[in-house]
Amino acid sequence: MDNSSKDRIMAMQRKTPDHHLVYGTLKDYLTGEELPDTDDERLRQELSRMMVEDKGFARKDLEPRLSIKTLFNHIFVCSIIDLTVSVDGKRLFVLRYGPGSIVTREKPALAAARVLDEAYCIPLAVVTNGQDAELLESRTGKVLATGMDAIPDLEQAKELVTAYPPSLPLTGGERDRNLRVLNVFDLEACCRNYALGLF
Repeated sequence: MDNSSKDRIMAMQRKTPDHHLVYGTLKDYLTGEELPDTDDERLRQELSRMMVEDKGFARKDLEPRLSIKTLFNHIFVCSIIDLTVSVDGKRLFVLRYGPGSIVTREKPALAAARVLDEAYCIPLAVVTNGQDAELLESRTGKVLATGMDAIPDLEQAKELVTAYPPSLPLTGGERDRNLRVLNVFDLEACCRNYALGLF
């Protein structure tokens, strides 16, 4: 990622400490959809812009806001996957953004990569807070790279497709355990999800 992108993301994070403040609406960079304008959403939009303009991905290869719905113990949760990135028509990694510690984002991101696609486990997951990032192998949970440059560009992604092919989909208790992880970790809904009517 170039320095201008890093500077823009860091400036946005410093601007307002309350990431739940809603300023109005904004247009999604990838789809043109109208979304609530929050500090977190602005960072998500900057990440989408970075993936296209800096990292070289085509917009068609980026799927924003896919969801995984879970219901356990009468608690319904809709987990939103900020971006799902494909190479040659195959989903390679999920990207999840959240403020604060990225270590606390690892488990739900890995769970999302494992269960989002019913045909296979998505091989990789990225977690980021806009200042730092981790690239994780979804099968083992191993951290493969750290820092904002850990977010793959298109050329790196083409190499990762070969190095980390998708694995068979989870079934039975193993799938259920990962769905439960999402149900627990994503229980606290962000204002964006309420505003979009996802809960």
